[in-house]
Amino acid sequence: MAAAVQVVGGVDPHADTIHAAVVTVVGRVLGDAEFPTTADGYRDAITFLTSSGEVERIGVEGAAGYGAGITRALAAAGLAVVEVERPTRSARRRAGKSDPLDAYHAARSVLAHRTSPVKDPAIDGLRALHLARNSAVKARTAASNQMKAILIMAPEPVRARFRDLSTDELVPAVLRCRGHYADPTTANTLVALKILAERHRDLGAQITTLTDRIDPLVTAANPALRAAFGVGPQVAAQLLVTAGLNPNRLTSEPSFAALCGVAPVPASSGKTRRYRLSRGGDRHANSAVHRIALVRMAHHQPTIDYVHRQTARGRSTKEILRMLKRAICREIYRHLTRPLPIPDWTDLRLIREAKNLTLTAAAAHFGVWPTVLSRLERGLHRNDELAQHYRTWLAA
Repeated sequence: MAAAVQVVGGVDPHADTIHAAVVTVVGRVLGDAEFPTTADGYRDAITFLTSSGEVERIGVEGAAGYGAGITRALAAAGLAVVEVERPTRSARRRAGKSDPLDAYHAARSVLAHRTSPVKDPAIDGLRALHLARNSAVKARTAASNQMKAILIMAPEPVRARFRDLSTDELVPAVLRCRGHYADPTTANTLVALKILAERHRDLGAQITTLTDRIDPLVTAANPALRAAFGVGPQVAAQLLVTAGLNPNRLTSEPSFAALCGVAPVPASSGKTRRYRLSRGGDRHANSAVHRIALVRMAHHQPTIDYVHRQTARGRSTKEILRMLKRAICREIYRHLTRPLPIPDWTDLRLIREAKNLTLTAAAAHFGVWPTVLSRLERGLHRNDELAQHYRTWLAA
């Protein structure tokens, strides 16, 4: 009995259709076909891919985007699925661009091992929440900017009443306004302001709801990442969405730095030896790392000391930020690939109360505000060094 032919597949997905191609493990073309993005279409595509021989692997372009549906169907059918990159611009200029060509390119990428594991589908819910919150933040910012723009050209009675208020003061002040103006221009301006203020308020409630739902998800997925200094719920969510919940997707720490756009790029000339920040990678992940760096430069004492040392050596702020983001990315990679349980400091309050010590007295000993120790005791803020000194002092 002849052995089954070993084949690999490639899928080029779109919103309404997917194009599948099959080649042998030595690169011989066996055929391609187009299917709709429906349950029946996915079933027909799987039948087509498996009818030519024994499927070794199937490469899907954009497995977390347009290819999410076919990827789930292939995985449910017990087929090995990997993600492939889209063709480069130079390849498209040389060979052309069409759905069959892209499907064959995906199959040949599988043969060349230019693939990566598919993201864990469990990340899809977190991605949806994160996307919804980002859009709500942008819409609330737009509403705030529109209110301020209207006030600039508003009639004097409205402008004089609200012009000196900040955004946090302006929204409730406009919502409380019950004044009646005979001038139609003034009345219409006030109506527009009230509608924008209501939108700002409602979007703020949505942001709070989404944040409250995201925070426990990222904490459960990676407690050490969420507890790292400067990593809030949104930053942790973005890093998890970028990396995926399956750490085997991250082949090395330098590749993760390149993925986040913080890998140093040589920018030397002549006798000058320097590096600059990368302009590639996932810019959303780069923004998340950038926010961590800014928070640490402002509030993290070891980072503040590091900035002072580098400044004394003559480095510019951009160079210091580049090195700091690279170091942060190295730390994040460890959290993502080797998640560790975080220390439990919640017993510190019980120990302090058992010794009849007030929070103010303990804070005075360490030279910090009582709020700092209070947040540390409640698990709202992580500072392992301070917590260890606090425990030692309480034991003494």
